Amino acid sequence: MALTRRDLLKKSGIAAGAVLAAGLPARSLFASPGRFTFGRLRYGSGDWDTDPRMPANLLDSLMAYTKIPLDAREAVVALDSKDLPGYPFLYMSGHELVRFNRAEKENFGRYVSEGGFVFADDCNHDVGGLFATSFERQMQDLFPGRLKPVPNDHELYKVAFAFPEGPPATNHELNGWGDNLVHQELKAVSVNGKLGVLYSNKDYGCEWDYDVSSKQYLTQDNTKFGVNIVTYAMCR
Repeated sequence: MALTRRDLLKKSGIAAGAVLAAGLPARSLFASPGRFTFGRLRYGSGDWDTDPRMPANLLDSLMAYTKIPLDAREAVVALDSKDLPGYPFLYMSGHELVRFNRAEKENFGRYVSEGGFVFADDCNHDVGGLFATSFERQMQDLFPGRLKPVPNDHELYKVAFAFPEGPPATNHELNGWGDNLVHQELKAVSVNGKLGVLYSNKDYGCEWDYDVSSKQYLTQDNTKFGVNIVTYAMCR
């Protein structure tokens, strides 16, 4: 039996008070009975299998900062498969062309419209790059005019950890790669007033792609924002 929002609030430790304050509605949470599974989207075009160590880092943070029961490894889910509805959270990344085939496009649109959550992260961290332009074109086809900036005071930035200035910058942006910009906002497609597609040009996936043992050398754990994203996705 999948956990409900009430079950999550009992188990999630640090996130519980913030989630209650946000007044988020109830919904089923997990693909595996009683556990959160990190799902990665495999799509036919481009390089979907980037930043391979990122999921382990994010799962490690969820284990450290919450009491959410977890599957230990990510699941790779084909975008054209019938398995998408079993995952409340799906991650999508890449550097190259995003061109969904018919089945992928139908599945993506149906999944998001029926309450699923996709976190799409551009590994190029470049608003004019191939991934960015082609992914945004797919979103325009599926959700015309609905990919919009996320306000920096959105509940996404306070559901677990507080980010009063909005999305944290990544070292890739600060080092001047990509388009040499620090992107001040994320974008999203909303469904019934809640984010259904969260889209980033900031390259969080590569920022969090390091061996878990390296976290001890960071002055600040940079995966905390990932905890916010997952917590928000599960508690909408």
